[in-house]
Amino acid sequence: MKSYPTLLAGALSLVVSAIGAFAGDKPNIIFIMTDDQGYGDLSCHGHPFIKTPNLDKLHAESTRFTNYHASPTCAPTRAGLMSGRNPFEVGVTHTILERERMALGVPTVAEVLRKAGYTTGIFGKWHLGEEDQYQPGSRGFDEVFIHGAGGIGQNFAGSQGDVPGNGYFDPTIRHNGKFVKTKGFCTDVFFQEALRWMKNQKDKPFFAYIPTNAPHGPFIAPDEYKEMYAKHASGDANQAFFGMISNIDDNVGLLMKKLDEWDLADNTLLIFTTDNGSAKGSKIFNAGMKGGKGSVNEGGSRVPLFFRLPGKTTPGKDLGQLARHIDMFPTLADIAGADISDLGLEGRSLAKLLADDSMDWPDRTLFFHGGRWPKTGAPGNFGKGNPDPENYKYRKFAVRTERWRLVGKDALYDLKADPGESNNVIDEHPEVAAKLLKSYEGFWSHARPLMVNEDAPLDVEKPFKANYLKQKETEGIPTWDPPSL
Repeated sequence: MKSYPTLLAGALSLVVSAIGAFAGDKPNIIFIMTDDQGYGDLSCHGHPFIKTPNLDKLHAESTRFTNYHASPTCAPTRAGLMSGRNPFEVGVTHTILERERMALGVPTVAEVLRKAGYTTGIFGKWHLGEEDQYQPGSRGFDEVFIHGAGGIGQNFAGSQGDVPGNGYFDPTIRHNGKFVKTKGFCTDVFFQEALRWMKNQKDKPFFAYIPTNAPHGPFIAPDEYKEMYAKHASGDANQAFFGMISNIDDNVGLLMKKLDEWDLADNTLLIFTTDNGSAKGSKIFNAGMKGGKGSVNEGGSRVPLFFRLPGKTTPGKDLGQLARHIDMFPTLADIAGADISDLGLEGRSLAKLLADDSMDWPDRTLFFHGGRWPKTGAPGNFGKGNPDPENYKYRKFAVRTERWRLVGKDALYDLKADPGESNNVIDEHPEVAAKLLKSYEGFWSHARPLMVNEDAPLDVEKPFKANYLKQKETEGIPTWDPPSL
């Protein structure tokens, strides 16, 4: 197994153990992560018209991290979450072109939870590799119910490829290696199957990972949800974007209702977050932040993070410590009582902060990069330009500490005084900018050899699609049986 070292010497000393805070509890864990929904795309965060009453309720019942950051785009965030490492360190520098594949040999949070006695399930979007050895069933998940590629029906040049002709209504889904034809809107289907699975778990605590594809484009929603925004948002796509979020909200409400009915709520950690800044909503309301999806400014990475576990989290409490997706692996491992001391993870556990927010939380330096440079042999615009990553080292990067955000070489923002990043203070603080730039250069030197997918060949046959076509020809595609909940 290939060794994946920590980012910098001494990184182990920053991993805060919190096993004592949750020792012996082994609560069920439900982790919901929506796709392309930003920090401002919630009513509880001040949005002027979006309707999210169930997420607002969860927000009120949760401890919230208000300074939590993902990556600027989809696959990198998933890699950070699954690995506990910066996505570039595990080979994920894009969302397509085989550069969304998380390097083999990297332990995943699902594997660690399974070793700690959990049964594990994923329902929705994986987006960390389509070949069988990269699929979630080979990376620690017992139950797998997913679509292919980075989005349902995504088959454009350079993408791995979902089922041909797939759509948001009645999608074809891969369930434990076999494809099934479902009935209904995609988000409803994912939550229904997740609930069916959770209801049937009796012998072990469970980890249910529900990464929805919504509200990622193409922007499609049931008519009744689009109609909710006809008076507020112009254009079908904008109405559908907000409609998809309200549909997610209804499903979160259903999930919370079922946890109460099944007497699971008091022993279930319910987590809600999103994978990057808003794809559509940032132009309407962005909670005062600069940038949206794909940006290395605050609005591209700062996202919601809610934790609800009765008796362990404090309803209505906000924690402002700087946190990131790489922290979720050690956090969940601590809550599950798993020993990860030998993994050398880059992230820090947030679990003890949930119990005692007065604990020391040293300042830290976090690195962001937009990635997405071209690749030799890729079709269309994906192959145009110099494919050498060194050519993109200083393009679209940022460095973040509690106070500062360096954006590229030429912009520095004092976030305590200027959270909206409106005043570039690099001339007033050149020494700060120089220090952050040097730390970024150290990160790049460390990460560059670990970008293992840069030279991966562009496969002619897309395995997810190929497996579907083979099953269709030899066995047929059975109809999914909607659960009775």
